[in-house]
Amino acid sequence: MAAPAERATPEQLALRRADGESRTLAASLPRLVLEARRIAANVIHGLHGRRRAGSGESFWQYRRFASGEPAQNVDWRRSARDDHLYVREQEWEAAHTIWLWPDRSASMAFASRGMRDSKLERALIVTFALAELLVAGGERIGVPGLIPPSSSRNIIDKLAQAMLHDTAVRPSLPPAFVPSPLAEIVVIGDFWSPIGEIEAMLAGLSASGAHGLLLQVVDPAEESFPYSGRVEFVEPEAGSTITAGRAETWAGDYVTRLALHRDQIRAAAGRRGWMFSTHTTSRSAAELLLFLHASMTVNRAGRSTGIGAGA
Repeated sequence: MAAPAERATPEQLALRRADGESRTLAASLPRLVLEARRIAANVIHGLHGRRRAGSGESFWQYRRFASGEPAQNVDWRRSARDDHLYVREQEWEAAHTIWLWPDRSASMAFASRGMRDSKLERALIVTFALAELLVAGGERIGVPGLIPPSSSRNIIDKLAQAMLHDTAVRPSLPPAFVPSPLAEIVVIGDFWSPIGEIEAMLAGLSASGAHGLLLQVVDPAEESFPYSGRVEFVEPEAGSTITAGRAETWAGDYVTRLALHRDQIRAAAGRRGWMFSTHTTSRSAAELLLFLHASMTVNRAGRSTGIGAGA
């Protein structure tokens, strides 16, 4: 007679799910890395990093002298060549770090029928590609709790290997850490966490003066709630279930609550000077990468002139 099976604890169930997700990630990583490199190569063509004028030692460009500037700013040697006054600008060289956090929790594994990428796969593709793009522009990339800031040219391989060997239970939101005041942070996830937890995360990461961007990645089914009839929904983090007898009658309330949750995240981000945006996996990953790069450039420009990112 077989011995009765022991009921697993929530912690054991979480570890089993993490192990299964690690195996799935190991199988899909080669495709994700190749896709990230392809997208980064396409986007980086024609871009020239995020160089800008500021205090530094490397020459960047000459520009026309503006009326009202101190006379000592004039580069007289360059100005002597023609009838205009010129100022010699140096390239901005502050030591900045960009922290990237792709949510790798259980809820990110969801993909509805017909979607090539799960939310997790899309988040990792964009994280890898963004890291490649930023390192090419002279930035340092880190993942809190996983890898320290690095400007390695093989940053994608470092990220992939670190994630592959990370066996810890993965939280939805980044762990508490103290970024430098000049750091930028990009958090990519589905943000289905309670708004109180999201506000606490923002408060902790912003305490030092760091700023960043929250990107909500969702599946099309999570946008429109296309379900009808009797449907059992499973909460992927805890494994709890809820059954809808006529799921179509839930759609209106669902869409309303989704809009409210997003408004709350947007307001919380804006109060801290952060940006918030959404992305659906049915859209292009390259389009998202371009948006992120442009948004980070605008965000930094706003900070350097005293204009908050949420303005």
